[in-house]
Amino acid sequence: MNYWIMKSEPDVFSIFDLKNRKNQTEPWNGVRNYQARNFMKEMKLHDQAFFYHSSCDVPGIAGLVEISKEAYPDHTSWDKKSTYHDPRSSLEKPLWFMVDVTFKKEFTPVLSLEELRKYKELSELMILRKGNRLSITPISEKEFQFIKKVAQP
Repeated sequence: MNYWIMKSEPDVFSIFDLKNRKNQTEPWNGVRNYQARNFMKEMKLHDQAFFYHSSCDVPGIAGLVEISKEAYPDHTSWDKKSTYHDPRSSLEKPLWFMVDVTFKKEFTPVLSLEELRKYKELSELMILRKGNRLSITPISEKEFQFIKKVAQP
């Protein structure tokens, strides 16, 4: 099993949006960074991911999700009306992919970025590196278990 952190701006898509969806499942689409896309293509069914709220008042880990469908072509890249449209991507040669995620747990309060920075056990997390803007990053099982324990003691 692999472990991940998946970032989204809560005013675009939040843990609360996912929690309130029918079946609590939604495609994670709109990723337009090659490295994040490649990480997404590595995701396997039942992998676990932390849902991270970014670009907000209190950025941090807001909950836990599970990968419920492995990578498949992101159809929003073919939709000319979509903000995620990419004319280089086609049905025959998809450039971008998405996975489905299913809500597992909400963390109240959010485990803030400020809090994450306090733990030496998390010092290697990609999301803590200056300049990291990837929306999907892998984490180790040890980091995953540590965060889970800290978020919900």
